[in-house]
Amino acid sequence: MNLRPATPEDAPALSEIHRRAAFLAPLHAAEESLRFIRERLMGENQVWVAEAGGAVEGYVAFNDGWVSHLFVHPDHQGRGHGQALLAHVMADRRERQLWTFEANLRARKFYEDRGWALAERTDGQDNEHGEPEVRYVLRP
Repeated sequence: MNLRPATPEDAPALSEIHRRAAFLAPLHAAEESLRFIRERLMGENQVWVAEAGGAVEGYVAFNDGWVSHLFVHPDHQGRGHGQALLAHVMADRRERQLWTFEANLRARKFYEDRGWALAERTDGQDNEHGEPEVRYVLRP
């Protein structure tokens, strides 16, 4: 596995990974997802990919204070990609936060096992899925 900065050419792979690995079913068409990845996610964050054999298998999007996305294609989960991507983000030892769905127990365990602390719970009224969320903070 290799980590590298994402390029605009990676956007279709990132969109596909996001749609396949998201905890909840996508609410938007594939074209809308791709547009979001290209125009917003890649424009507002640093985005790094984990690739193997020339194929993008996961990605992380982050900025100064937040991990916006961390997704690994379902066919490649459990191989250390998520851990490597998160470690890359945290290498600068700056405080970061992230949101995940309260019911996503696998993601919550992943973060908690790496020292992230639960900081807030919501009722889901502020996200388009209407699902309760939890905010985690890591203070290195």
